[in-house]
Amino acid sequence: MSKRSKAADTPGKEKKNKSKGSALLYRPIGLLGGVAAGMISGAVFKQVWKLAANEDDAPGALQSEYRMREVVIAAALQGAIFAATKAAIDRAGARGYSKLTGSWPGD
Repeated sequence: MSKRSKAADTPGKEKKNKSKGSALLYRPIGLLGGVAAGMISGAVFKQVWKLAANEDDAPGALQSEYRMREVVIAAALQGAIFAATKAAIDRAGARGYSKLTGSWPGD
């Protein structure tokens, strides 16, 4: 038996190849999830900011009329909302993918 056929028969190699293929197949789903998370979190942040600051738009980093504190709070809130939304969408996508294929994309 050659080294090549031994390596192909090793269970660890098969699992590694399967998970690599699974990760490649999941990649477009993950990309679409990231785009969706960006759109959803942007809309959620806009509504949260309207309620919190009584303003339609959040301050931008280069807008001189806002204090540093306001800009940093807005950026931190926006980042937290995006991270939570992305995690929820990624997790839901991975669970759906796992139900369809029988393998978890991150393993």
